[in-house]
Amino acid sequence: MTDAEESPVTSAESMPPERTAEAALRPSGLDEFVGQQVVRDQLSLVLDAASARGRTPEHVLLSGPPGLGKTTLAMIIAAELSAPLRITSGPAIQHAGDLAAILSSLDEGEVLFIDEIHRLARPAEEMLYIAMEDFRVDVVVGKGVGATSIPLDLPPFTVVGATTRAGLLPAPLRDRFGFIGHLDFYSPQELREVVHRSAERLEVALEEAASVEIASRSRGTPRIANRLLRRVRDWAQVRGSGRLDLGAAKEALLVYEVDERGLDRLDRAVLSALCGRFSGGPVGLSTLAVAVGEETETVETMIEPYLVREGFLLRTPRGRAAAPAAWTHLGLAPPDGPEGSAPMLGRF
Repeated sequence: MTDAEESPVTSAESMPPERTAEAALRPSGLDEFVGQQVVRDQLSLVLDAASARGRTPEHVLLSGPPGLGKTTLAMIIAAELSAPLRITSGPAIQHAGDLAAILSSLDEGEVLFIDEIHRLARPAEEMLYIAMEDFRVDVVVGKGVGATSIPLDLPPFTVVGATTRAGLLPAPLRDRFGFIGHLDFYSPQELREVVHRSAERLEVALEEAASVEIASRSRGTPRIANRLLRRVRDWAQVRGSGRLDLGAAKEALLVYEVDERGLDRLDRAVLSALCGRFSGGPVGLSTLAVAVGEETETVETMIEPYLVREGFLLRTPRGRAAAPAAWTHLGLAPPDGPEGSAPMLGRF
């Protein structure tokens, strides 16, 4: 493999440099993990029971929107088991042979984390659910009528799968998971706890009013909260007094175009396209994505969930449409009259 090629699997210790700051803020145990109380309790029971029996835990599937802690929980599972963690992702496994190479190199008790597991290729999916149930893989040697299937026994291991779209998992694969946990968006209070904990790890003094401001603009997502905290810290150190107070939080978030409702530039671009170019919709998802210059999947998985949750966007059988709150938030006059008319575009 050349330096230009990307390995489909990595260890937990070989995180990309750009994610070092994010990784440093991750909790290392279930007792440090903020929020998701139900999932934490259920997962703790699964791990404790497996430990008491002296066996590897059943396979775990974690679902939910991006940034809520699925990868962190996978790392915590490995840490709680004192087991090595192998990290890969669905898109990185293009062929069944890629997965066979990973599975055959696992040690007993090792944890295999597969992010975006719903994007596994179909041949790899079929190999995976057999390996998860029977702890073996069948390697085909040769081609045509002379092909031979050689079964390879695998040591017991635990798969932790993460997905933002659990509905796309085929039933045979989903049924192999002994525990399925769904992660929900965080409350403002939970996000304040996350921000305060991260500030302690960053060794910065964060005032309560600033933590409330950051939490309120973090879209219910710890990853976003931690990112905004780092940007507020940067602003305070470079342009402010060094104190992370309410003024620093507001000024920093203004620079980074995160408004009072947590909407960023791309969120507002989607709403502006809906209200301005398409007169409020409905409009097809792919057309909307082209209008804002983004991939369809980005709009559907990264932008829409929050806009729908906050009442800015509606998903209808005919396409996406702007809710009344979108017009108000953008400072636009919605169409009126029985047939509707072109909206009056105002300034945001």
